[in-house]
Parts: sequence; structure tokens; C-alpha cells
Amino acid sequence: MDRLSKINAIVAQHDLNNHPFYQEWVNGTLPVEKLQAYAADYGHFIGTIAEGWESMGHAELAEEEREHEVLWQDFRNSIGAGSDMQYVETEVLVDLALQEFAQTGKCVGALYAFEAQQPRTSASKLAGLEKFYSVDTAGKKYFEVHANDIREVEILDAALLKMSDEEFGMASDSCEKICKAMWLALDGVYQA
Repeated sequence: MDRLSKINAIVAQHDLNNHPFYQEWVNGTLPVEKLQAYAADYGHFIGTIAEGWESMGHAELAEEEREHEVLWQDFRNSIGAGSDMQYVETEVLVDLALQEFAQTGKCVGALYAFEAQQPRTSASKLAGLEKFYSVDTAGKKYFEVHANDIREVEILDAALLKMSDEEFGMASDSCEKICKAMWLALDGVYQA
């Protein structure tokens, strides 16, 4: 199995679209209060993504991610969510992401865990928002922007292919750690 197949297999094992939280979101059965709690908490993780791109030396993507943080705030505001982090699982995710983003080899894998899922999860969440939840145009923009955005994944794919075997091993481990932590962060909100 080639490298990209290996790392995509890791991501597939932790496909967030299969989490009950996202399943209920896309089907319109997720209570608005849970959506608000998610928007408040997960925004703290969204706020770390720019750090990963900075570590990789992609200042322009880091700046773009900072702009995306503003779009996330628009989503949060649109559904009436606060901004405080409430769940320890999200805190663990944020701390782990910052730790993994601090090392270049690990950073690629950590970003991959997020960026590889972003287009699919954004598309499904957008569909759920449009069909079942009262969210204004500004509140949907984050998901519209990411639903078809594969540029970051292509950059990460190229980086993975250039790595030594040892670096790829570190990236794969980091990808799996972040995938698991993202899943557990959803558990934290969903099971509260």
C-alpha cells in the first residue's frame, strides 16, 4: 500500500461523518443546544489550524486560516453560541494539536487528519444547516468555503510523498492521534 493510501486508511477509520453527532446534524435531529456547544468548543480547535500551516512555512495558508476563524465566529454567532470552551475533550484536542503542530514531521500528519476530512464534513454539515437549522448566509459561509476545498490536502499529499520513511511514520502517528482526538471531542459534546 502506498503512503497516501496508508494515511487515508487512517482517516477513514475515524471518518467524522460517521459519528452520531454529525449523523444527527445532517438528519436535523441534533438539538440546537448541542450545535451551539459544538460551535463554541470546536472554534478553539479551528483557531489552531493556522499554527500548523505556519509551522510548515505556509504563511499565506496560515493567514487564510485566520480568515476562516472569522467565518467560524460568524457561524457561532448565527446560531447564538457562546465562545467558552466547555468540554475537557476539546481542551485535549486543542492541546494535542498545538503540540503536534510544533514539529514539522508531525505537523503534516496532524493537519492531514483535519484537512482530509474538511471537504466532506463541511458539505454534509452545510446540507444539514440548509435543510434543518435557521442559519443566516454569513453563518453558512465557513462550510461553503470548505465543501470543495482540496488545495490544502494536495499540498499535504506532496509533503507526505517527500518525507523519509521515519518522518512518514511520525506523520502517520500524528494523523491517527488527531483523528482520535477529533472523534473524542465530538463525543464530549454529544454525550454531555
